[in-house]
Amino acid sequence: MLTDTTIRNTHNSDRPRRLADEKGLFLFVSPSGGKLWRMKYRFDGKEKLLSFGAYPDVGLKDARERRDEARRLLANGVDPGAAKKAKKDARLEQTANSFEALAREWFSTWKTNKAGSHSSKVIARLENDVFPWLGGTPVADVTAPKVLAVLRRIGSRGTTDTAHRAKQNISQVMRYAIATGRAERDPCPDLRGALSSVRHEHFAAITDPVGVGELLRAIAAFKGTHVVRAALSLAPLVFVRPAELRAARWADIELDKAEWRYFVTKTKTEHLVPLSLQAVAILREVLPLTGTGEYVFPGRDPKRPISNSTLNAALTRMGYDTKTEMTGHGFRAMARTLLAEELHQKPEVIEHQLAHAVPDTLGTAYNRTKFLKERREMMQLWADYLDKLKAGAEVIPLRA
Repeated sequence: MLTDTTIRNTHNSDRPRRLADEKGLFLFVSPSGGKLWRMKYRFDGKEKLLSFGAYPDVGLKDARERRDEARRLLANGVDPGAAKKAKKDARLEQTANSFEALAREWFSTWKTNKAGSHSSKVIARLENDVFPWLGGTPVADVTAPKVLAVLRRIGSRGTTDTAHRAKQNISQVMRYAIATGRAERDPCPDLRGALSSVRHEHFAAITDPVGVGELLRAIAAFKGTHVVRAALSLAPLVFVRPAELRAARWADIELDKAEWRYFVTKTKTEHLVPLSLQAVAILREVLPLTGTGEYVFPGRDPKRPISNSTLNAALTRMGYDTKTEMTGHGFRAMARTLLAEELHQKPEVIEHQLAHAVPDTLGTAYNRTKFLKERREMMQLWADYLDKLKAGAEVIPLRA
């Protein structure tokens, strides 16, 4: 029988050696000095070898316990080598079907038609707030209590909105797992009411006509670059989402037809913006400056548009608090409010121009050309109205 002293004092030689213990267990010593535990046994009349690991990571006592466990399997008619392989395969399958593995598989497909800025936030949320605690769990073993523990950990930071978004992403992964046959149900619906509700705050926006006139005059006096001033000037006229404005491409704009067509990634719909005479004039003015490139409003790198913080930064420079007074997204609320209250436009026409989901009595999908005649008229009426507000005073007020 072997002893720890014997094993420690055994050194490598020119030839491999076997140091026998008992009951089939031996230590294989390679010429390089490696010491590996092996067990020789017979099953169905065939001689086989079973590996137990390397010494000293696996000590003599542990090696004997593993040998005894293998012998118990043999006594019950089970091949210990096959049993070991089955356990390894089960571990590999569990790893392949872990929540993190399924989430990354789902994400690689889901992100295809999503804006990069949006998809990067989703994967970062999963990597930072979900995977460390739920990633290693087999997707079939993801339960409501486990998900709730993750969400409460997120919410404990005071980020309730992030917790709700994480829940939505977890649910998307679970539904994907169900569709691919690796889970039977999504536990997220069981958490209804378990998280505190999110208090949504509207984007800061100026909706008072006098204040709008003041803002338009401040934009006209803005001392920034031509590109940023053009983007600021166009924002109230088209009232699209800031991300859509900054990413505007010349290839999508037909100045002669006074139209801007593009794909709205948020709603997965094509959108058409009728351009007023004033909007066309702004675009024609900036065309000689940026028309040879892809973007209407390029940033410092001409191959990329201005950043998503550019408009807010410009508003801040003009003296507006983007949290309480006006933000780049606020031009949409401004238009929605004044078009309805001051210009008395139809709500469905306004909502279509905002590229919102609008109930359709015919049950048809969003149509970018619906109410097109009315929207053309509304966009010109809106531009003329803004001109009147802008001309409401001759002095540009100085802001704090």
